[in-house]
Amino acid sequence: MALTGRAALLAALGSLPVGIWEPGWTGILAVNAPLAVACACDYALAAPVRRLGLTRSGDTSVRLGDSADVTLTVTNLSGRPLRARIRDAWPPSSWQPGTGPDASRHRLRVPPGERRRLTTRLRPTRRGDRVADRVTIRSYGPLGLFARQGTHRAPWTVRVLPPFTSRKHLPSKLARLRELDGRTSVLTRGEGTEFDSLREYVPGDDTRSIDWRATARQTAVAVRTWRPERDRHILLVLDTGRTSAGRVGDVPRLDAAMDAALLLAALASRAGDRLALLAHDRRTRALVQGRTAGDVLPSLVNAMATLEPELVETDARGLAAAALRTTPRRSLIVLLTTLDPAPIEEGLLPVLPRLTQRHTVLLASVADPYIAEMATARGTTDAVYEAAAAAQSHGERERTAEQLRRHGVTVVDATPDTLAPALADAYLALKAAGRL
Repeated sequence: MALTGRAALLAALGSLPVGIWEPGWTGILAVNAPLAVACACDYALAAPVRRLGLTRSGDTSVRLGDSADVTLTVTNLSGRPLRARIRDAWPPSSWQPGTGPDASRHRLRVPPGERRRLTTRLRPTRRGDRVADRVTIRSYGPLGLFARQGTHRAPWTVRVLPPFTSRKHLPSKLARLRELDGRTSVLTRGEGTEFDSLREYVPGDDTRSIDWRATARQTAVAVRTWRPERDRHILLVLDTGRTSAGRVGDVPRLDAAMDAALLLAALASRAGDRLALLAHDRRTRALVQGRTAGDVLPSLVNAMATLEPELVETDARGLAAAALRTTPRRSLIVLLTTLDPAPIEEGLLPVLPRLTQRHTVLLASVADPYIAEMATARGTTDAVYEAAAAAQSHGERERTAEQLRRHGVTVVDATPDTLAPALADAYLALKAAGRL
């Protein structure tokens, strides 16, 4: 039950003549008794909240940054008309800051035995599952003096997916892939590891590609053409430990790594390669494998949606063991982790030979562009000290990267905006060199 502002206003207005002409209990009763009767009648005529039926429909997933519409259907099962204000509650991260109160509140009128639909527009600010909370309904009488109030549960979940902002780079990377595959007029000679076809020799071809047996069977010199080998296995490994929780600008390191992984997955699936995903810190947080080319990208996006950084140190030995279990045959293992010296030297380097002995390893890390800016800072004393600290940090990352390269690891260290295209370029370079 709830007393409305209209009833309070009438009580306040009625107290003015009472205080002037008839102060005392008699005047108070003369005003408030009719008002109390009117409130009781209004309450009795209000549609009961418990006899309302609520169901939901609408979007079940949305990319971060886009909006999702969830429809709430209210059915009035009583014999009285429903005049109501409804609050459709969702977690705070379901709205842009400051827009939640307006977007979640609705006014509604439903005649007896009929139904009406309300649409709540969500615009989430974080990845993950957003679960609908209670629906609070305040049902008013015809006079608007008193209201019934109650809550209902109408379960619904909207999964907020990674935004995949790097997909804008996909057309240019696919064009480069088609060049490697020889499906365009711009064919790079001598690249690739898998036999494609025979053609007539032209000046400038590598003489090592001449097929002497085929040449002997015809009048012209025949050369072999090659294309990058397809159906290779790629394992994307996301480090979800404490280092992935750091923010570079407005983007968490884990989110930047996910964006780069999605671009690589989209490119590799078009190239005919098989992909798997492993997210690990002290235990496996997500595992996706055995998906078809058409299903792999939606599966990866869905698995990444609920991943959050864990504030624990990553178990590099366990990560390596999980990677080896996931990829029993020779594969490209893409580690999306940090280049900070301590986690690499104490955790990854001791177990790296187990990975590089059987697999090709590519490590991608998110670099902070602010460090490069600080390294060149001049002027105040504080700026000089910041420049010295930034230069030291940059030098340590370079030394760590060099250590990894000596173990045969390809290293990509780029800012959040450039990591995805840089990782895709590294994959294409390995494919062109026949190292996959």
